[in-house]
Amino acid sequence: MSTEAPAGSPTLAPLSSSHPLAAPSELPYQLPPFAEITPELVREALLAGMAEQRAEVAALVADPAEPTFENTIVALERSGQLLARAERVFYTMTSAVSSDRIREIEREISPLAAAHDDALRLDPALFTRVDAVHAGRAEAGLDEESVRLVERYHLDFVLAGAGLDEAGRARLSELNQRLAELSTTFDQNLQAATEAAAVVVEDVAELDGLSEGEVAAAAGAAAERGRAGAHLLTLVLPSGQPALAKLRDREVRRRLYEASVTRASSGEHDNGPIAAEMAHLRAVRARLLGFDTHADLIAADQTAKTSAAVDALLAELVGPARANAEAEAEVLRELAAADGVELAPWDWAFYSERVRAERYAVDSAALRPWFELDRVLVDGVFRAAELLYGYTFRPRPDLVGYHPDTRVWEVSGADGESVGLYLGDFYAREGKRGGAWMSSFVTQSTLLGTRPVVFTNLNVNRPAAGQPTLLTLSEVTTLFHEFGHALHGLFSAVTYPRFSGTSVSRDFVEYPSQVNEMWALWPEVLTSYARHVETGEPLPLATVQAIEAAALWGEGFATLEYLAATLLDQAWHRLDADTLVEDPQAFEAAALAAAGVAFDLVPPRYRTTYFQHVFAGGYSAGYYSYIWSEVLDADTVEWFKENGGLRRANGDVFRDRLLARGGSVDSLAAFRAVRGRDADTAPLLRRRGLVKA
Repeated sequence: MSTEAPAGSPTLAPLSSSHPLAAPSELPYQLPPFAEITPELVREALLAGMAEQRAEVAALVADPAEPTFENTIVALERSGQLLARAERVFYTMTSAVSSDRIREIEREISPLAAAHDDALRLDPALFTRVDAVHAGRAEAGLDEESVRLVERYHLDFVLAGAGLDEAGRARLSELNQRLAELSTTFDQNLQAATEAAAVVVEDVAELDGLSEGEVAAAAGAAAERGRAGAHLLTLVLPSGQPALAKLRDREVRRRLYEASVTRASSGEHDNGPIAAEMAHLRAVRARLLGFDTHADLIAADQTAKTSAAVDALLAELVGPARANAEAEAEVLRELAAADGVELAPWDWAFYSERVRAERYAVDSAALRPWFELDRVLVDGVFRAAELLYGYTFRPRPDLVGYHPDTRVWEVSGADGESVGLYLGDFYAREGKRGGAWMSSFVTQSTLLGTRPVVFTNLNVNRPAAGQPTLLTLSEVTTLFHEFGHALHGLFSAVTYPRFSGTSVSRDFVEYPSQVNEMWALWPEVLTSYARHVETGEPLPLATVQAIEAAALWGEGFATLEYLAATLLDQAWHRLDADTLVEDPQAFEAAALAAAGVAFDLVPPRYRTTYFQHVFAGGYSAGYYSYIWSEVLDADTVEWFKENGGLRRANGDVFRDRLLARGGSVDSLAAFRAVRGRDADTAPLLRRRGLVKA
């Protein structure tokens, strides 16, 4: 294959030995030397890394020896290490510490990276070698993980279009590069639009209902944007904004809601045409690869296998979810009418909170003093991991993260052995995308001799100087969720990097993290961390019982808003290659109505123009995976409870049979190794109140 750089990339000399990314870091666990890294240096490493991997693969292809597992598949696994180091740092920059210069580099690198991937996956000589190893895998004397690696590589190449003719490969490369450009533009538009849509409030009296700390945080956010004396309500990624549950001023609620649901839908940052073009090009690509739609292409490589299987699950949920949401709306309409108000979407969270307070004696805002960030993390999240798995977390203030907010912990196993590093970055800030996520700087692999360095991101509003960081119950759950992903990475015990940690099917990857949410309200964990920030008093037992009693209230809304986003994702990606949507907003409205989830009071969790998961992330035609994974999660929660809950014996089974295996075994086989059978949907239906318990 050619070792030339993709068209448009500059010619660079190899990296000097002093470059901070030229070789694996000498810091503990190969933590990147962030203090030495600049955007320009990362750009150099990305370009040099692409060239280095092309040369490595060219040498592999030119090998005159017959293709074998070692000289082909293992050689591919070993290739591209410089590029991997640079990419992991760079994509953290673009998501967590972005700037004008980083965005410029991202626009330059994105199509080059797509072209680089295509240069590898669409090389006919390389595929011939992979295909030969695949054909002889049964007679090669390989162990189970190695056979799976061969099969995984072969499927990767086939789905990437390696079997196409020369014209088909050229067309596919064009599509991939254009999609990469559009995805970058969508993401950058969304970040800019979200920052611009923050709601300015001049009169502090209009923030009635927010706590003193929240008002101070809004003042601080305004001051950072040059609006000293005003207050700024910044937006989180989903449609629903936390402040809607507290603000008593209905006009401010309306402004905040409308700012949220109209993001990136007009003007210079309009993502509608970009989403429409992406959906069309994905459909064209799917047809080129032999699939009817993009959704069919995606499902083929997931545990679902077919779009029909996805449809079957969603169809089981839509009717009951809609009925539950309608029933909740009737309750809220009565409350709103008592105030002389006709219930509107921006009123839902406010009156829903009143139901929790009046019917279940749960005031979500009043719970926040019991959920101080560091206490939740150390005495809750870390403690649950120690009780269940024996793992411990020691602060490493001597190690530097990629931003001053980032903190580092060293992780040790039950026997005291060193495991890896965990980094946490919890605050929202300018230049950081919305939402919450987990990723890795180093993945575990015995082949490469690497141990995991993982990190999680949240977007908690920064408190005023000197004030504690208080979380909502939802943010507590999110912290446990993302840490579940981190454990998946930390527990990895595989040979090949291709299978490490969270490298599993997309519709399986959320499952372990959703299971980890169960420990947030587990009595032994909750009593450890839920203590009043000023008095140290534990959260009263009556309050805990009220939270549990109120668990089903709001599930109609939550399930319907999720399903609306899921079905919107499916609608965009069930389009055929001959369809280009001219009016994205009209398409969205029609798609929601056709799916039976159009309900004015309950917007989709994400509308098209800020649906980052599917247009600027890895979840296109795959947002269903959260509910698909929750089927497994709900069933596994029942398994834990049936077997005594928070016990080391249970943790050892879940870790050894499932979490540690990553993608080295079939995902559903790993589930069966824990549960002893296939998953049952009944626990999920009961959890969400879609059937009677």
